[in-house]
Amino acid sequence: MKKVIRIGTRDSELALWQANTVKSRLEALGYTTQLVPVKSTGDLILDKPLYEMGITGIFTKTLDVAMLNGTVDIAVHSMKDVPTQLPLGIVQTAVLEREATEDILVTKGTVDFESPCTIATGSLRRKAQWLHRYPHHTVVDLRGNVNTRLQKLNDNNWQGAIFAKAGLERLGFVDGKRIKSPSFGGVGEDLDWMLPAAAQGAMVVVALEKDEFSREATAQLNHPESELATFLERDFLRTLEGGCTAPIGASAEIMDSEIRFKGCLFSLDGKTKIELEKNSAITEEQLKTSHFKDNLRLGRDCALEILGNGGAELMASIKEKLV
Repeated sequence: MKKVIRIGTRDSELALWQANTVKSRLEALGYTTQLVPVKSTGDLILDKPLYEMGITGIFTKTLDVAMLNGTVDIAVHSMKDVPTQLPLGIVQTAVLEREATEDILVTKGTVDFESPCTIATGSLRRKAQWLHRYPHHTVVDLRGNVNTRLQKLNDNNWQGAIFAKAGLERLGFVDGKRIKSPSFGGVGEDLDWMLPAAAQGAMVVVALEKDEFSREATAQLNHPESELATFLERDFLRTLEGGCTAPIGASAEIMDSEIRFKGCLFSLDGKTKIELEKNSAITEEQLKTSHFKDNLRLGRDCALEILGNGGAELMASIKEKLV
C-alpha cells in the first residue's frame, strides 16, 4: 500500500492555505497526502497578549505533539511562528520560496499620523517600532486569525492595524493599495521602514528526524536562497533572545552575489533602538552546498555586536519587565 503523508496544520484559513500549497506540490511530485487540521493554544486563547502566554511555540506545540505521537507525518508553519530551537526528534526539511517579507498598515481610509492615533497589533516588535516613529500614538493589543483581526479593525474606532503582507496576499485580500476581505474593505500601506520578524513571509515544513520517507519527499520543495536568508535571521534572533520574547527585527536579502543583513533590537516602549547593517559575499556554488549555511555566522555575529553595544543590558531589562 502506498504511504500517505499526513500533513498537520492549524485550522485557520491562512494555515489551511499554506498546508494545501504543500499538499498540491507534493501530489504534483507523485505523493499521496492527507490534511490533518488541529487547533493550537494560540488560536484558542484570544484574550491575552502573546508574550503573557509564553509565546515561544504557542502556535506549534500542538502539532509537535501530534507528530511525536504519530498522528501526523509533517507539519506546515508560518516560519516566523516557529521557535528557533525545534523539539528533539523534529527537523526542518524545507523552506518554500519566500514571499513578501514586509509589514503592512491596514486602515479604513486616510489617516493623519501627526495627530493622536490608535494602532492595533499583537506584536511587541511592531509596537516598539511604531512607537519609536510615532511616540504620540497609542498601540492596543490585537489577537486572532487574519479574518478576525480585520473584523476587529472594522468594528473598533482604531486608525489602523498592522499585518504581515504575505498573509493578506495569500488569502487574496490585497489588490494594489486596496484591502478587501469578506468582513473588511480599506487601504493598505507597506511599512518599508519597519524591519520584519525573523523569517516573516516564509513557509517551513518539519518532519520527524527518523522519518526518511517524509524528509526526502518534502526536501524537494526547498528553496535554497529562502533557506539561507531565514537561517541567518533566525540565527540572529536565537543569539539575541536567549529564549525571551523581545522587540527584534531581522532582514537578510541575497542580491548580486551578496548577502545584505539588517537587524534591530528595541526597548518595549520603542524609545531605545539598537540596529546595524552588514553585508557578506556569497557565490552560486556556496548556495548549492547544503551545509554552507552552518558555517555562515553573519546573523550570529550581528547579534553579538548588538549585545556588546548595549543590547545585553536592554535584553536584561526586557526580561525583567516581561516576567
